Amino acid sequence: MADAAGVAALTLDAVACTFVSKDDASQRYTAVSNVSLTVAAGEFVSVVGPTGCGKSTLLNVAAGLLAPSTGEVRVFGELLAGINRRAGYMFQAESLMPWRTAAQNVTAGLEFRGAADARVQADEWLRRVGLGAFSDRYPHQLSGGMRKRVSLAQTLVLDPDIILMDEPFSALDIQTRQLMENELLALWAAKKKAVLFITHDLDEAIAMSDRVVCLSAGPAAHPIGEFVIDLPRPRDVAEVRVTPRFVELHQAIWSVLRDEVLKGYQQQLAA
Repeated sequence: MADAAGVAALTLDAVACTFVSKDDASQRYTAVSNVSLTVAAGEFVSVVGPTGCGKSTLLNVAAGLLAPSTGEVRVFGELLAGINRRAGYMFQAESLMPWRTAAQNVTAGLEFRGAADARVQADEWLRRVGLGAFSDRYPHQLSGGMRKRVSLAQTLVLDPDIILMDEPFSALDIQTRQLMENELLALWAAKKKAVLFITHDLDEAIAMSDRVVCLSAGPAAHPIGEFVIDLPRPRDVAEVRVTPRFVELHQAIWSVLRDEVLKGYQQQLAA
């Protein structure tokens, strides 16, 4: 899918990533192979697959943090070389600086850019994510959900054209997770940025996305299915899960993923 000009926000074309052992150059591991996918401007695309299948590797390639062994990455039609400066990256792991307050964490990227109104923008985004009264709190003074809200504000305050998200809510309890998912959808609907969302949770992928791409188990993980999510928007992630169409989509996608998830699980046990 592409924008009106025919150019996708993000394109991965026949991407493969092979890693060489530091101890033995003859030992190689191909994490992903022949992966092609696109994310249109304003489109929300999720990638799901078994644990260890290379989902995060693909996100690092899209961010320019990892160069593909073969294939290419294009950002709005331009070949990506180095860091993807049109993308914001929200990591799975805790990424806040513990010595900085919520507001100071959100201003960090703006300060690097030399923005004169960094604190004003930070306060505005903290209000948008429901933390206007917590701007001077340090990360250890915030709950897990609050810290994720700060991380979300930290990513979005830079107004990236592409948002890359690596299982950002996986560590949260189910109630907080659903609140954060709805929060993200509301913010995305307001700005309609391109989103590439990595998750192992099929329910989450269906509830949030326009399309879901399924990866096989590794090594050499590759796309094995792609599904258009035709659920109406706006969505409440809790309510949409009980609709007949959601159940149909879940069954269709799981029928493609099931064997690969079992294969990935057996690989984890044998490792």
